[in-house]
Amino acid sequence: MKTNIVSLCCAVLIAGSSVPVSADTLENIKQMVADGQTNVSMRYRYERVDQEGMDNHANASTLKTRLSYESGRFNGFFANVEVDNVTAIGNENYDSTINGNTQYPVVADPTDTDLNQAFIGYQQDNLTFSIGRQRIVHDNQRFVGGVAWRQNEQTFDGYRVVYDNQQDWRVDYSFIHNVNRIFGPSGAKADLAGGLHLFSAAMHLNDEHAIKFHVYELDFDQALAQSSRTFGITYEGRADSINWHLAFARQTDTGDNPNDYSANYWNAEIVGKLAHMTLGVGVENLGSDNGVGFNTPLATLHKFQGFADKFLGTPATGVNDRYIKASTSLGKLGISAVWHDLSADVSGIDYGTELNLVGKYPLAQGAGLLVKYADYNADDHATDTRKLWLMLNVQY
Repeated sequence: MKTNIVSLCCAVLIAGSSVPVSADTLENIKQMVADGQTNVSMRYRYERVDQEGMDNHANASTLKTRLSYESGRFNGFFANVEVDNVTAIGNENYDSTINGNTQYPVVADPTDTDLNQAFIGYQQDNLTFSIGRQRIVHDNQRFVGGVAWRQNEQTFDGYRVVYDNQQDWRVDYSFIHNVNRIFGPSGAKADLAGGLHLFSAAMHLNDEHAIKFHVYELDFDQALAQSSRTFGITYEGRADSINWHLAFARQTDTGDNPNDYSANYWNAEIVGKLAHMTLGVGVENLGSDNGVGFNTPLATLHKFQGFADKFLGTPATGVNDRYIKASTSLGKLGISAVWHDLSADVSGIDYGTELNLVGKYPLAQGAGLLVKYADYNADDHATDTRKLWLMLNVQY
């Protein structure tokens, strides 16, 4: 792998540099490679799923090992390569979505080795350009994210341009021709190909207030029903110990989508501190029109509508999520809880409720434990499901 990245760096740097190829140039490139940093991280996770209607419980014991390399800089150029390996520890008593073990509930962590990132970048002052396979995360990942919770991360093939003056403006545009999904490097669900334009901009009015804009044009080659055009705006503010988040977006069909719809999204949340606790309350609404729900196929969906993942695809009647959350710490132990009351945007259907609990404990620098629990109680959507995660992270 190191030989490949050296060759790639040399080819791009020599082609892109105005400096004639000379012994000094080659020496600078060699120094750039030598100045690079290599990081290794490992994440072991046990996930248990108890889902009503299935006789067997899922017990997924997996280990993700990640090797990352980022070169030094030469004439503004740099390179990044990241490889992930996911291995099952013991029997695969779960449905990874590609292992054929459909007698178990789904735990979407296929075992395989994947080239997670491989890109060449160029940075000059406040401008950064990158081309290749890369991680792209926008804001809170409601529309574009990496789904880093799963053992195999979502990354994007294409190019990206970011202007960030580090003060009051940030503009981020990407053109993507393929999405490398969480279902592994091979198989029918591994990729989402198309022509995708991802644009976001942030304007910080001052230290307390910011306005963000985004435009997403998603024209998929195969997943036609997910092709959409979305315009959105977000306002974030704070005063003393109170923070608020207000967002609105409008989505319509585009490309060869067989559906004709226009659906709205909105989110209102307020969070504040009370003594040693942080408390929050909010409502998130994904609307519905003409039998089609507002969809966000590139989002980190696990973060929204509950950790049990019952709403990875927006139902045809939309989703209204009213939630309250709280967090605190006991010494080094961090604790958080979220309660979701989920219903349809139209039709008045009660989907169900869900309780999420998380505990985090740092063991040492670069190492930590996490315990997470989700309990979804169904009314008129999906089935009762309980999930438990035990996780150990190590990075060095």
